[in-house]
Amino acid sequence: MAYYVGVDVGTGSARAGVFSQEGRMVGTSSKEIAIWKEGDFAEQSSANIWDSVCSAVKSAVREAGVDAASVKGLGFDATCSLVAVGELDAPVSVSRSGDDARDIIVWLDHRAVDQAQRINKKFDGQEALRYVGGHISPENEPPKLMWVKEKLPESWARAKGWFDLADWLSYKSTGDDTRSLCTIVCKWTYRGHAHVGASEREGPMPAAGWDKDFWRGIGLGDVVEEDFKRFGARVAFPGYPLGGGLTKQAAEDLGLPEGTPVGAGLIDAHAGGVGTMAGVPADVSSSDDVSAASVFARRLALVCGTSSCHMAVSDGSLFVPGVWGPFWSGMIPGLWLTEGGQSATGALLDHIFEGHSAYQALSERAKEAGCKVTELLNRRLEEMAAKEGAPFLAALTRDLHVLPDWHGNRAPQADPSSRGVICGLTLESGEDALARLYLAAVQGIAYGTRQIIEKMNASAHKVDTIIACGGLAKNSLFLKQHADITECPVILPRESEPVLLGAAIVGAVAARQFESIADAMQAMNSHGKIVLPVKAEIEKTYHAFKFSIFEDLYVSQVKYRKTMDSVLPT
Repeated sequence: MAYYVGVDVGTGSARAGVFSQEGRMVGTSSKEIAIWKEGDFAEQSSANIWDSVCSAVKSAVREAGVDAASVKGLGFDATCSLVAVGELDAPVSVSRSGDDARDIIVWLDHRAVDQAQRINKKFDGQEALRYVGGHISPENEPPKLMWVKEKLPESWARAKGWFDLADWLSYKSTGDDTRSLCTIVCKWTYRGHAHVGASEREGPMPAAGWDKDFWRGIGLGDVVEEDFKRFGARVAFPGYPLGGGLTKQAAEDLGLPEGTPVGAGLIDAHAGGVGTMAGVPADVSSSDDVSAASVFARRLALVCGTSSCHMAVSDGSLFVPGVWGPFWSGMIPGLWLTEGGQSATGALLDHIFEGHSAYQALSERAKEAGCKVTELLNRRLEEMAAKEGAPFLAALTRDLHVLPDWHGNRAPQADPSSRGVICGLTLESGEDALARLYLAAVQGIAYGTRQIIEKMNASAHKVDTIIACGGLAKNSLFLKQHADITECPVILPRESEPVLLGAAIVGAVAARQFESIADAMQAMNSHGKIVLPVKAEIEKTYHAFKFSIFEDLYVSQVKYRKTMDSVLPT
């Protein structure tokens, strides 16, 4: 029996999963990773992450009870965090502290807002920003690289390589610095369509998709003169086997055989898409009017954890204002990826909980009951709906509205300066108040998903089904509100860790178990629970009116910001 290991490095942990050829998870393990956060700054350590990855892989293989020799392929996914590598692969500081251990700018770091705004102003309406929804985000790598060169020139000079975290993990494992099309197309403004016509089995390929004028225009002309060797002179499709597989040292660190194939990796959310999008029963989502190559075209992968990503694919390049992409081969090789997202979803709910006076007592009760706080709140909401005579649970927030932009708006407004809004607060206190606010926040997040889907479909996408995974996908209220508000069925994957499965699929393709990522998805994806949208017209009307208020909240807060900027310019 052959097994494949998937490794996922998220914001707070490194996780590993062992999967069979049928996509069944037989073992898993998770290890925490450190993070330094201060205001808009968030940093991590590549050494700490590697140690946690190695520990998680060894523990997962032990839990699976399989011989390490039966592991035939390995794949990595990770957050789109930026890693600085110096001479002899030593870490280089990206921190104002000067500490070389802090060599990663985390994906959620917003230190480069000014740099992003300057890029957007300089290249407004130009081809350079066409494939990022017209506006680059401070979460993308170009603004962060600008920040390092401007604010930490010594670190810029010392860094001999810059990697997306998934690419760094592959490099650490194989010694091959070939970059995945997934990472550099989606986060570095690399034009993946420079390789249209290339076979998924082809690679590594010379990196022909860098826009030299763009990089010179943002002040990083030195990278152009070096022929982009610090960013990646070679690229490959996700799943392409890198180097000679695991090096002797990496194999020893991970407890796996030397030479184990390692595939070019994925961004974590994109691994979630690869781990879920083929797992849809035929009677739920029709695909009669799309080509066989785009069997996934009606499906939106909703990967929802600390933040949320909304991913749809198409045969052709579909441009959606304010939404990232389209990215050729950014997730499934040969298809164009459109990527929406919300910068804070799980993180927003945590923030609301921890700042509420009722949270501590509720948290202690949840601990005693051996359940999550959200489970207690979900039950509380059902009790409140019955007690208050609400026609349906969602009606508990008829006068309470939330715009969930505490950390800006990634899509479709592409506005990192957007701010959160709560409208309709009363003097209500205690757990009922927290439950109602929690429901309104979940609805606000779901209205954001509806807005993204509507923008996509207005630009020729055909999304009618959501496949959800991630931590928030384990919350029944979150799923039901998304189904009702978007009027789309929400499908859960069979396996509890589909992001890990997506990474394992990369390993299976690298081992040549499957001809392509799409083939592996069809073999290893499978669906679980299905949450259907409400049919009652009164609830549909209710959400339609609340959605209009949701959109008005954004317009109003932009107006207020402009008013105050006229008094105190930023």
